[in-house]
Amino acid sequence: MLIPDHLVYAETHEWVKVEDDGTLTVGITDFGQEQLGTLVYVDMPAVGKQFKRGGECGIVESNKTASDLHAPVDGEVVAINESLAQTPDAINGAPYEQWIFRLKPAVPFSAEGFLDAAGYIKLVS
Repeated sequence: MLIPDHLVYAETHEWVKVEDDGTLTVGITDFGQEQLGTLVYVDMPAVGKQFKRGGECGIVESNKTASDLHAPVDGEVVAINESLAQTPDAINGAPYEQWIFRLKPAVPFSAEGFLDAAGYIKLVS
């Protein structure tokens, strides 16, 4: 299982990357996509939509189940990965390259409350 060191992880199996401009890029982890199986649909949040930390902001769906996506922090969606509408299974092949949405946090990001790679490994082991 692949778990990059340069990201932080939510217990709900989203990964978060802090971009140079302070926005957050969000996707689902290798473990998360593996548990779901081949993805057939990704329901992404609308650009401009505001979310509270932990709020449900989308769905990833496979042939066997569906799972909610959660906002990692309070903030506004500034971009979505539109290519996933046509090829949701791209997440299965490259979960850390296929981001789902970008969020502009309401306050500067703090990794408090998130897991580093070692902590995430403990969670899923």
